[in-house]
Amino acid sequence: MQEILPLLTKKLEQCKAGEFISFEVLDPDLADAYTGKHIELESISYVYRGYKAWVDLAELLFCKMMTPEKSTYPFVRLRFKKLHTKNSFHLDTQSPKEEKYGLGSAFSQVNKMEEPAFLHYYTQALNNAKLTQRTAILNLGINTGDEFEVIKKSVSAQIFKNIKFVGVDYSQTAIAYARDRFPDDNVTLHAHDINDLEALNVGRFDLLISIGTLQSSSINFKPFFMSLVQNYLQKDAAIILGFPNSRWIDSEMIYGAKAPNYVMSEMSLLFDDVIFCKKYLQQHKFRVTITGKQYLFLTATKIV
Repeated sequence: MQEILPLLTKKLEQCKAGEFISFEVLDPDLADAYTGKHIELESISYVYRGYKAWVDLAELLFCKMMTPEKSTYPFVRLRFKKLHTKNSFHLDTQSPKEEKYGLGSAFSQVNKMEEPAFLHYYTQALNNAKLTQRTAILNLGINTGDEFEVIKKSVSAQIFKNIKFVGVDYSQTAIAYARDRFPDDNVTLHAHDINDLEALNVGRFDLLISIGTLQSSSINFKPFFMSLVQNYLQKDAAIILGFPNSRWIDSEMIYGAKAPNYVMSEMSLLFDDVIFCKKYLQQHKFRVTITGKQYLFLTATKIV
């Protein structure tokens, strides 16, 4: 791999976005072995690498790995398609500020709930937060309501009906769509700037959910988070925060937080926010867990 990585990097530098490179590798289906293990087939030694290694390599090189094709025994042919690195909702400068994440935006094409690594850890966080015991849930940055949809499908109709749901998002079009999805009397959705949450007089909740919203550059994160805990949570509340550790590039979710002034993924700011929340919540008698991959999920429950 120490030879393959620089070789493919150089090859891709000569390619335009959307173009392919192809190469043959040992068919991973021919063995069950650790990546890097030398295996012998017909008196010839090969280095084994599973598909997971090749998918990871494609991601690191900002490529999409296409469907492998059978070649002459014992090889398969892999194709990497170079991504358009400037094709990302993160770089959207055309949409109005309040609709950067609204319907019709590049962001609206993303469905995080179809990403297994997101859905798994979000569902796990809901279970850890004792979802079925909750009576009032506030979601900041609700957008079109995907997080509420998962909850609705996770509990019985009666349990869902008995929970008060409040969602807030800056996008008018996203909230309009979410209202169509949730015409339920127990669901209230506000198109509003969460920096001015106090104006809504929403009350207190026993579960706070916010996925990838509180880290917005328009929010003074640390004081805002402390205010949420102090002013909007009930005594025995739980919290689920999702911190993005990925970017969408040309329809692919690429692992690693992107910090200003860095070409590479650099996660200092991400971990600074996560650890701040963990320490603050522990000081206020919460039990805190941190899980996830492309999104880090901080789940906090009151110690009773």
